[in-house]
Amino acid sequence: MIEKKVLFEECKKARELACAPYSNFKVGAVVVLKNGELIHGANIENSAYSLCICAERTAIFQAYLKGYRKNDIEAIGLIGDSKKIVTPCGSCRQVMSELLDLKTPVYMFTVDGKELVQTVEQLIPFSFDSENL
Repeated sequence: MIEKKVLFEECKKARELACAPYSNFKVGAVVVLKNGELIHGANIENSAYSLCICAERTAIFQAYLKGYRKNDIEAIGLIGDSKKIVTPCGSCRQVMSELLDLKTPVYMFTVDGKELVQTVEQLIPFSFDSENL
């Protein structure tokens, strides 16, 4: 498992990749793969707000585009421009519930290094999945 301090620093690097001209609120995320590879993601905004995408989803989708799947993912970390813990939005939680193992740890950092760690299942209990269809 990646050291928390390293994950925190990588999340900050990912945050700097954000394109947030409207909210000026940058978020970075890092998917940690079991093979040690790190995949960075950042929020990307558009003036048509519904077309924006969160950092967590960009990182997860990039992992999938590289051919990785939920059993390859060890953890995900994220950080926002805040001294308060920033948690994933509902859309990101839904994506996590389907594309990550429910036991995957989600590390949520503040800009000053405080953290909260929850599993995907703790973030979205009673998730909707393919068995509900």
